[in-house]
Amino acid sequence: MRLLKLKVLLVLLNIISIFVFSQNTINLEDLWLKHLYRPSYIDELRSMNNDEYFTSLQEGSINMFEYKSNKKVKTIVTEKELSEIIGKKINIDEYSFNGDESLLLIATETESIYRHSTQSEYYIYELKNQKVHKLSNGDKIRLTCFAPLGNQVAYVKANNIYIEDYNSKLVKQITSDGEINKIINGLPDWVYEEEFSFAKGFEWSADAKQIAYYKFNETNVNEFVISMYKNEVYPELYKYKYPKSGEDNSVVTINIYDLESTKTIKCDIGKETDVYIPRIRWNYNNQLLIFRLNRLQNQLDILFADNKTGTSDVVYTENNKYYIDINDNIYFYKDKRGFLITSEKSGYNHLYLIKDKNNIKQLTTGEWDVIDINGVDEKNNNIYFTSTADGCVNKTLYCLNTKEGKTLKISAENGSNNPDFSSNFKYYINTYSSANTPPTFKIYETKPNKVICTIEDNKQLVDKIKTSNFSNKEFFDIKLPNYVLLKGWIIKPKDFDPQKKYPVLIHTYGGPGVQRVLNEWANYDYVWHQMLAQQGYIVVVADNRGTPGRGEEFKKCTYLNLGKYDVEDQIAVANYLKTLPYIDANRIGIQGWSYGGYMSLMCLSRAPETYKMAISVAPVSDWRFYDNIYTERFMRRPIDNEKGYKESSVLEYLKDIKGKLLLVHGSADDNVHLQNSIEVISKLVNSNIQFDMFIYPDKNHGIYGGVTRYHLYKKMTDFIKNNL
Repeated sequence: MRLLKLKVLLVLLNIISIFVFSQNTINLEDLWLKHLYRPSYIDELRSMNNDEYFTSLQEGSINMFEYKSNKKVKTIVTEKELSEIIGKKINIDEYSFNGDESLLLIATETESIYRHSTQSEYYIYELKNQKVHKLSNGDKIRLTCFAPLGNQVAYVKANNIYIEDYNSKLVKQITSDGEINKIINGLPDWVYEEEFSFAKGFEWSADAKQIAYYKFNETNVNEFVISMYKNEVYPELYKYKYPKSGEDNSVVTINIYDLESTKTIKCDIGKETDVYIPRIRWNYNNQLLIFRLNRLQNQLDILFADNKTGTSDVVYTENNKYYIDINDNIYFYKDKRGFLITSEKSGYNHLYLIKDKNNIKQLTTGEWDVIDINGVDEKNNNIYFTSTADGCVNKTLYCLNTKEGKTLKISAENGSNNPDFSSNFKYYINTYSSANTPPTFKIYETKPNKVICTIEDNKQLVDKIKTSNFSNKEFFDIKLPNYVLLKGWIIKPKDFDPQKKYPVLIHTYGGPGVQRVLNEWANYDYVWHQMLAQQGYIVVVADNRGTPGRGEEFKKCTYLNLGKYDVEDQIAVANYLKTLPYIDANRIGIQGWSYGGYMSLMCLSRAPETYKMAISVAPVSDWRFYDNIYTERFMRRPIDNEKGYKESSVLEYLKDIKGKLLLVHGSADDNVHLQNSIEVISKLVNSNIQFDMFIYPDKNHGIYGGVTRYHLYKKMTDFIKNNL
C-alpha cells in the first residue's frame, strides 16, 4: 500500500513539475501575439514652459504632472472628449503644443509611409474653450507643426507646402509645383529620408516670419517599380524614385519663403549640384545654417545663408580620408557664443564650439565618443551629453561646465541612460535600462542630481522575466589571431553544464555605424534568444570591425571593402567558439537581417566548413543594387572601386555553400529590394544548391503587420531546431 502511495506521489510530482516547467517556458505566442514581454513606456513626453510640469499620453488621455511629486495635476483632454466634439471616434497618436501652450495639435489615423515618414489627420484643440478645428478639410497631411510664435501651422500635402492660420482659418499655399515622382517641396526624397534620417524638409525661423524648405527635383532619378498583390487580379504597380549606387540623384535647392512679402528666395549652396544637403537649421539671428556634403561624403561645409538675399558664407569645413557621418548634434546659443556640433576629426566623436571659421574650439577629449547633446543650460554654462566614456557598451550622462572646464559624471548606473530635461533644466526624466534590466523611468532633480520618484518600473515585465527563467546576458572580449579585440555577449541555457556540448546561434548585423553589443534592454530579439537558450542553444553576438563605439579607425577600417574585414571577424568569432570545451564545433549557425542578412550569406559562403546553417532575412546581395548615399559613403561609386564592388558581392561566393540556408524577403521591400534575393536564388539554382526560401507578400523591409512577425519567428525557430 505504501509503495502504491509512493508511486502515485511520484506521478503527481512529475505532473506538477511538467506543469511548472511549461508555465516557466518562453513561447512565441506570448512574445509576438500576446506581447507579454513588451515593456511599458512613457508616451509622448512633453516638458511645459514653466519648468514645473510635464505632460504625457496615457490610455487615451493627455495628462499633466508635477515634476517634484509626479502627481497628476489635471487631464488636458481625452480621446473620448475629442470624439464627442468631432463626431467620430479618434485615437490620439501624437500631440504638440503651440508656443504659449494655448493650442494642441493632435494627429490621428496615422499611416506609415517609409522609415521615418507618416501621414495623419490633424486637429487643433483650443484648451480654453474646448474647441476643435480640422486641418486641410480632414485630408491626410504630413509633417504638421506649429510656428514657434503665434497660432500658425505648416504642413505638406501632395508635395506642396501650406500654412494655415488658426485664428482666421485662412490657408496659404506657398508652393504649387509639387508633383509625384518629379518635384517635392518640404519633404525629403526616399534616399534622403532613409540615409540622412529625417522626414521634415522645412524649418520655421525663430521669429516665425519665414520658412526655409527643401525642393527636390527628382525628374532624372531612375524609377523603381514594386508589385503590390493585395489579392487583386492584376497587381498594382507602386512606382517611386530610388537612386542606386553610381546613379543620378535629385537636384536639391534650399529656399526661404517670407510670410509678409509672400516672396521666395533661393539660397546659394554653390555651383556644384551633385552634392547633398543633409541638414538645415535656423539660428536665433535668423540666419539659416546649411550643411553641404560632397558626393563622396568626405568633405563637409557648413554655410550661413542670409535670410533676405540667400547669399551664403562658409563658416566651417571638415575633410576626412574616409567619410563623414551626419547626425543631429547641433545647438545654437541664443547669445553670440556660436554653435555646437560633434565631429570625429580627432579620431573620436567629440564636442566642438564654432564661433566663426577662425574660432573653433574642441570641448571634450579622450578615447571615447560623444553620443548625443541632450541639452544646453546656457544660464549655468552647462552642456549635458551622453557618451561612451564609461565603456563602449554603456551610454552615460555627463555635464560639461564650459566656464570651469570641468566634466562631471551624472549617471549613477552603468547601462543605457536617456535623459529628457525640463525646459529650464531644473528636472529631468531618465530612461534607464541594462542588458538584463527592462527600462525604468525616474524623475531627477538636476541639482543635486537626486531621484525624486520612479514613474514606471516595468514591474509586471520584471516579474514575468523572473517566472520565465531568463538567463543573464554576459559580456566578454574576444582577441582574434590578428590581435583585434572584439566585444561580444553570450546567453547560455539556464541549466548550463560546462561538461556538455552546446550548439551555437550567432546573431549578427555588423554593418557600418550599428552596434549590437550594448548594455541596454534589447526587446523582442532578446526574448527570442532567451527562448532558444531554454531549448538548449547558446546565442552569441559580437561586434566586428566597422561598428561604432571604438573610435573612428575601428569603425571606418572597412572603407571601400564592405564584406571583407567585417566578415573575416565574424568567421574568426565562430572559429574561436569552436575552441571552447562546451561548444559543439559541428553545430554553429548564423542569423541576420538586412546588413545582417548579407553577413549571414557571406559567412556561409566564404566559410562553408564553419557554419552548419544560416538564416538570411532581406539581405543585400550586390552593392550595385542598393541606394547610392549609403553605398557610396562606404564604397564610393562602382566606377571608382570596381574591384571592391566585385569582391563584396555575395553572388561571387554562393557556389561554395554547403550548409543549410533559409532565405526570407518581403515582396514590397522598398529599402533592400527583392531583386537582391532573386539574384541569390538564380545563382543557387544555377549552382544546383538546395535551400529554403520564403517571401512575405506585400511586406516591406520590416516584415510586420498582423501575425506576420509570429509567422516569421516560428519559421526561423523551426529552421534552427531542424538544422542546427
